[in-house]
Amino acid sequence: MFGFLKKKSPKPEDVAPAVAEPTAEVGVPAPAVIDPAAAAAAAPAVEVAQPAAEAVAEVVPAEGEAAAVAETVVAPAPRLSWGERLKAGLARTRQQIGGGLANLFGLRKIDEDLLEELESTLLMADCGVDATQYLIDDLRMRWKRDRLETADQLQKALADGLHGIIAPLEQALELGSHQPFIIMIAGVNGSGKTTSIGKLAKYFQAQGKSVLLAAGDTFRAAAREQLMTWGERNNVTVVAQEGGDAAAVIFDAINAARARRIDVVLADTAGRLPTQLHLMEEIAKVRRVIAKADPSGPHEVLLVLDANIGQNALAQVKAFDKAIGVTGLVVTKLDGTAKGGVLAAIARQCPKPLRFIGVGEGIDDLQPFKAREFVDALFEPGAGAVKAGADARR
Repeated sequence: MFGFLKKKSPKPEDVAPAVAEPTAEVGVPAPAVIDPAAAAAAAPAVEVAQPAAEAVAEVVPAEGEAAAVAETVVAPAPRLSWGERLKAGLARTRQQIGGGLANLFGLRKIDEDLLEELESTLLMADCGVDATQYLIDDLRMRWKRDRLETADQLQKALADGLHGIIAPLEQALELGSHQPFIIMIAGVNGSGKTTSIGKLAKYFQAQGKSVLLAAGDTFRAAAREQLMTWGERNNVTVVAQEGGDAAAVIFDAINAARARRIDVVLADTAGRLPTQLHLMEEIAKVRRVIAKADPSGPHEVLLVLDANIGQNALAQVKAFDKAIGVTGLVVTKLDGTAKGGVLAAIARQCPKPLRFIGVGEGIDDLQPFKAREFVDALFEPGAGAVKAGADARR
């Protein structure tokens, strides 16, 4: 367990020299990063929350209690692999309204009635009209061309068709092109944006990268504190301000990361509904200011989507892409919905690289998207048993 996160002013050698920020864009005074000479005279507006050293306390049982303690110790349940967690997380999509794919493919005869039921099931899974029609037409063609006879053969054909649709979304995020590599992260409130930032920090650290977090969501109450908690859990630095302008916070964070030779900057931004055009413009301003702090940035613009919203995800992708130029997607909460087919809808109507998907609350339950892995988990017949076993161990 990490110790409490201590907030202290950055050391003079840890911060970049003062950089004049175009106040026409930011709309606030010069950025909070200050030069070493001024550090002694006044405290900077930016808090750089340094990771605290972990405190270790030794607990010695009283005399005569050692045996009792030894008897009550229970070995922790083995951690499920990512593949097992993915299968368990997609169980609701697999067993969706209308009997689910498992019951549907229990029918042994292939006919137009089966195809119609399958069409309704795909629509309920939020595959969307376009992707559903494509899949049904493809199945009908394969049925006649390959002379499919059993429902199992039809299920395999459906899996192949779905893989063909979503495979182009599988594009790994490469970080080696810049230092720091600036990732701007956007999304509506409740999408899991800030939580995803914490999980991404853990993932990048596992890849051997140093990470800095910028608490640019200065609009939502407690967003700053939530991100600082994730910084404590991951043992990384968080740059934050009490209120203030989001663009200024991120500007300062980029300068601090450059001075410290940090590999990755994860910049949180305020949650915005795509219909709030005046607030979307504030996020667009953040993107412009990032480009002023680093002319090559941002190097990735990730949009976090909640899988529970189904077809509304398409509207969000289009609106945010228009405002800030989305370069990649993160789809969260696939374990809490029966609408995992939205990935097919995105692939057909507004394709963007799907960098990561999330299927749980754990810090490592956000992983790179693999199309074949996703399809195999979706059509895995024994995945329900995996989920039941996972629930039992909890």
